[in-house]
Amino acid sequence: MTAPFFLVAPAALTPTVGGTVVVDGPEGRHAATVKRLERGEPVLVGDGAGHVVEGVVAAVVGRDRVDVEVTSYAVHPEPAPRVVVVQALAKGERGELSVELLTEVGVDVVVPWSASRSIAQWRGEKALRGVEKWRTTAREAAKQSRRPFLPEVRGLASTDDAVALVRDVVAGGGTALVLHEDASLRLAALRVPPSGDVVLVVGPEGGIGPEERAAFEAVGARSARLGPTVLRTSTAGTVAAAVVLASCGRWD
Repeated sequence: MTAPFFLVAPAALTPTVGGTVVVDGPEGRHAATVKRLERGEPVLVGDGAGHVVEGVVAAVVGRDRVDVEVTSYAVHPEPAPRVVVVQALAKGERGELSVELLTEVGVDVVVPWSASRSIAQWRGEKALRGVEKWRTTAREAAKQSRRPFLPEVRGLASTDDAVALVRDVVAGGGTALVLHEDASLRLAALRVPPSGDVVLVVGPEGGIGPEERAAFEAVGARSARLGPTVLRTSTAGTVAAAVVLASCGRWD
């Protein structure tokens, strides 16, 4: 079984074999009280920015601190191309489910999108709480999947914001794809270049509106379909990301 993974601030990560990393605060409480780690147990500790140490528990101090002795240290290169998912807001817990799955599969950036057909709408304080909930979900999923890089969850985007993002990515040599069941282009047949961001636009339960699809295509996006079935908004982005990650070589 893979050792448990904890996240700490970059300044707390000691890149010296034989050194000590202190896991405290909420992470320390989870390690000491929830996981009930004991001296000698193997653990992984990362900073969410590509630095990960392997180590063993040297001491459990109280209920919210674990000291880890470093046995090895790794610096992971930033993944390329980056995969960005513009995820339409979904009702209930489906939005958080999508973030969890996108994080586990390896997506680098998630952009919550207030699409015209989104049943759920975030306004005012609800938008701040929603984004924070998505970020918490991404953090927990990154720990579960032992990701060296914590995915970025951006603030709530309007359609204009999402279109501007797509325009900038395409102008910079990247690829933008709008997932749509009526598209003639099959995502599996597309060969994604190994450089330049890849943006995947995922619509809500009611689908992407024709005006929105036209706006994305007007700035260089292409519409693509996944397969013969229609997937839920909470799973479509993950499936599409998996296809792209395999195509561009990140899963080699």
